[in-house]
Amino acid sequence: MLGFVAPRLVLLSVPKTGTTALEDVLAPRAQIVLRARPEIKHLTMRQYQNSILPLLKTIPGAPFRVMAVIREPVSWLGSWYRYRARPQQAGKPNSTIGISFERFVEDYLSEGERPPYAALGRQSLFLRPAAGHPGPDLLFRYEQLDHAVRFLGQALDTRLELPRVNVSPPGDLTLPAPTAERLRAALAEDYALWESAGRPDP
Repeated sequence: MLGFVAPRLVLLSVPKTGTTALEDVLAPRAQIVLRARPEIKHLTMRQYQNSILPLLKTIPGAPFRVMAVIREPVSWLGSWYRYRARPQQAGKPNSTIGISFERFVEDYLSEGERPPYAALGRQSLFLRPAAGHPGPDLLFRYEQLDHAVRFLGQALDTRLELPRVNVSPPGDLTLPAPTAERLRAALAEDYALWESAGRPDP
């Protein structure tokens, strides 16, 4: 999570949405930087509103807007699947080496105890606000990350160029139609958020 006082902007770091690259470039310009450990870097909307927002309210000025990037849900899951198929994951409980994407998705959708490699949350849960609070003010699609980069560059009055970091290896993400339909139904809230993402002005 990064906070910028002058433009009154907070960037949440939704996992697997390119925010690591954004943070690498923007951290030197931020007044608030929460990075390193995943539970600190990936502060959810509720955690931000419950823990960080009360501190920001003491800084005189307009309310802080919350910005986030959201990824097409199947692509988001596919990124996790491919990331966990890296050679260095071999032998670990969360490794997807030797597991098909269909099996990964079926296990992810399981209502029982899921295996570690499929124990993932949802982007919609990450961005769900605390009781009595609104959701994110600004949502951008990962697939149009250049729009987010342009917005941030304008908001911070700087030129931004993103490095490629945390790139997952290639992998087959083919799903049979019934599995794809089940997944889309289960992630309806995620799709609604992704489809609502736009390009607001600074």
